[in-house]
Amino acid sequence: MATDGLTLRQLGPGVYLPAAIFSTGMGAVAPVIVLSAIDLGASAATAAVVAGLLGLGQIAGAVPSGVLISRIGERRTMIGASALMLPALVACMVAGDLRIFGAAVVALGVAGAAWGVARHAYLTEAVRPDLRARAMSTLGGVSRIGVFVGPFLGAGAMHFLGLPGAYLVALVGIGGAAALMAFLPQAPEDTPATPGVAHPSLLSIIRSNIRTLGTLGLGILLVGALRASRQTIMPLWGAGLGLSPATIGLLYGLSGAVDMLLFYPAGRLMDRRGRRFAAVPAMSLLGAAHALVPLAGGVLGLAAVGLLMGIGNGLSAGLVMTLGADVSPPVGRAQFLGVWRVFNDVGNGGGPLLIGAVAAGASLGAAAVTMAAAGLLAAFVLGRWASPANLAAQPDRT
Repeated sequence: MATDGLTLRQLGPGVYLPAAIFSTGMGAVAPVIVLSAIDLGASAATAAVVAGLLGLGQIAGAVPSGVLISRIGERRTMIGASALMLPALVACMVAGDLRIFGAAVVALGVAGAAWGVARHAYLTEAVRPDLRARAMSTLGGVSRIGVFVGPFLGAGAMHFLGLPGAYLVALVGIGGAAALMAFLPQAPEDTPATPGVAHPSLLSIIRSNIRTLGTLGLGILLVGALRASRQTIMPLWGAGLGLSPATIGLLYGLSGAVDMLLFYPAGRLMDRRGRRFAAVPAMSLLGAAHALVPLAGGVLGLAAVGLLMGIGNGLSAGLVMTLGADVSPPVGRAQFLGVWRVFNDVGNGGGPLLIGAVAAGASLGAAAVTMAAAGLLAAFVLGRWASPANLAAQPDRT
């Protein structure tokens, strides 16, 4: 951990501004991936699987990203990730075949993983320990601001240009974030590996942290599944109700509006009272919101479900990154955070896949109830393993 930790204000230009612009672009396309798949002829179940490919790409990219960061540094990794996303977005916009579209979605996931691990590693090193949860939740918060703004911009663009409009918004956002990263000064701890210096192997890092990965790792897997389910279940249910893509994007944006208001209170709560004081109510609310999805029979009902999801998701802002920073080792940190990201991304990919499987075998309503049960399990696991006593039992990581 850096001895002279940075404050939230110092992190603003180099971390939070690019992250906000990046997330605005991704927020514009988040609810549209499912709709694009349906437009290419996919069923509701198949569209959910296609949305899950984004998470599968993130899983594939997380561990290599950690290794890459240890070699070239966080800033260069984020610039490279942005460069990969631009042609992938173009491919999503012009694809006339579901297979090509799916491959482009995978590429978006791989690049997104590299961006996410790099900024997580940077903050873990750079921020003051007493501000850790607030720094992570603020990063989650500015991302949520992007997720809030992005669907509105995407909905406006789709009104005039159809589905490709959302991808144009994403191209501008990702390109802008890349430009900011290219011209900003190098981060204080953003230094590539020293040539000739031995680094711990990935296997040794996993072995030395196996207990943490087997307990808290399960919790963050479930968190990822619930968050990704939220991005999938709302568009699918809205499409089933016959709502237009622009209306669905608007409802998704309203959910994000509630979400983004809670990021700083969530971080302050975790810094002052402990991580589980935000984790348990957040997962409980997300589970309850999924249980109410089958009761949403129109715009107002789906809006109410989206607002409840926004509250639960907002309370969990920065939770996964904060816990990862808490338990990450000082040597091999980027590699560990790459593995840590895999657990969350397995949930991100598994949530939509589970929805697709249950929807194909039973119904979309049954899939929503299944994810509600996952929310209760997440609340239990995090309540047990994110307790102050358990985190205090970890080796000194700072």
